[in-house]
Amino acid sequence: MGVYYEYYRAADRVSATVRPEHTRVIGVLSRGVPEFDVVETKWIDPEVCLGKLVAFAGEVDYSADLVETVELYPPPEGAPHALPEDFPYRDGPAIVELLVNVRDVLAGVDDARLPALAEQWAAIEEFSRFTYDDDGYTLSLVKDLVGLARRAKENDQLLYCWMCV
Repeated sequence: MGVYYEYYRAADRVSATVRPEHTRVIGVLSRGVPEFDVVETKWIDPEVCLGKLVAFAGEVDYSADLVETVELYPPPEGAPHALPEDFPYRDGPAIVELLVNVRDVLAGVDDARLPALAEQWAAIEEFSRFTYDDDGYTLSLVKDLVGLARRAKENDQLLYCWMCV
């Protein structure tokens, strides 16, 4: 069991939240689920883990508000205040929009820096219980996230994160 995070790009909030209950990895056009350009991860949350990658990429100190997000789904204005244990608002799925600075910092990383960036990121405390650096996984993930950010920027899109327990 774990928390899955799928980072993807979309033209706008409406496109990003089509069929929000479905994973972004597999498009099923017959059911109205579009195909997205996705980087699938586990345990890589936007605020802390991705935030530390963004800090390293931008060569700034990490802070909890470095990666700001906008909650899109479930819509925050309709959420009840006291949630029962089995209520869907409690454990997903959820979609957040990452602000443009996240996209731009990742998109701007020079390819020559990617191996050192991956090594630095693999050493964060949050990864200490995992083996993210085995078989080049961290470098592959960094390349995928940077590539996604570059494609989003080239297409004037933003990055989004679909997450589910």
